[in-house]
Amino acid sequence: MQRVNNSRINKVRNKIKPSSKDYYKSVKHNTIFSILQLLFIMCFIFSLTQILKWCKLNEHTEEEKRLANSAIVYETGNKNANGKYSSIDFKKLKEKNDDTVAWIRVNGTNIEYPVVKTNNNDYYLYHSFDKTKSNAGWVFMDYRNKLDGTDKNIIIYGHNRKDGSIFGSLKNILKETWYDEKDNLEIEFWTENGKEKYQVFSIYEIENEDYYLSTTFDNYDEYLNNIKNRSIKDFGINLSNESNILTLSTCSSSNKRRIVLHAVNNR
Repeated sequence: MQRVNNSRINKVRNKIKPSSKDYYKSVKHNTIFSILQLLFIMCFIFSLTQILKWCKLNEHTEEEKRLANSAIVYETGNKNANGKYSSIDFKKLKEKNDDTVAWIRVNGTNIEYPVVKTNNNDYYLYHSFDKTKSNAGWVFMDYRNKLDGTDKNIIIYGHNRKDGSIFGSLKNILKETWYDEKDNLEIEFWTENGKEKYQVFSIYEIENEDYYLSTTFDNYDEYLNNIKNRSIKDFGINLSNESNILTLSTCSSSNKRRIVLHAVNNR
C-alpha cells in the first residue's frame, strides 16, 4: 500500500516539476526584465541630472544678466523693459569682465546684454559673462572687429537658448508682429563712445554659411545688395558703399540653419 502511494506521489511531482526548458526560459525572461528595469532607472537618473544642470545653467545666466543690468542708467530712473537708457556704466561692466566692448538692445526680444570680445570666436560659446564655463555662452562680438571706426560690418553672436536667454528670442524677428512694429526696427548699440542707432534692413533664415559674416570686402556694394535681397521683407532702406552695418546671428532650432538680422548706421 505504501509502495503504491509513493508511486502516485512521484507521478504528481513529475507533473508539477518544471522542465529544464521552461526553467531556463523563465530565468531568461526575468533577466531581460531586470536589465530593462535597470536601463530605465539609469535613463531616468541621467535625464533628471541633465534637467537639473539645464535649470542651474539658466539660473546662472539670468543672474549674470541681472548683475549686468545694474550698469544701465535709465532716463526715467525706472528699471523696466520699456525704460529709455541714459547711459551704460562701462566701468562697472569692465570690473566684472574686462572683455566688455559694447551693449546691445533689440526691442521686441529679450536681447539686452553687454557684448564681450576676445581673440577668437570660440571662448564665449562656452563661457558666461563671469568667464565661468557655461554651455549657454554669452553675447559676443566677432574677434575680427576693431571698433575703431573702420568696421564695415560689426558681427554679434549668441546661442539660441530654449529659455529665451542670450539670442534665444532672436527668432522673433521673423514674425510679422515683430517686423511690423516700427519701434522694433531700431537697434540700440552702445560703446564707451556713446549710443549708436542701427536701422533694420534685412532679416532672414539661411543654411549654415559664412558669406554674410564677412568683415572685409572686394565688392562691398554687391555684398550689401545680396544680403538686402535675402530679406523676407523689404524695409525700403537705401544702402551705399559708405554704409556701416550691424549683423546679429544665431543658430535656428534645427542647428543647421542661421537666423540673421542686418541693420545699418549711415553715419
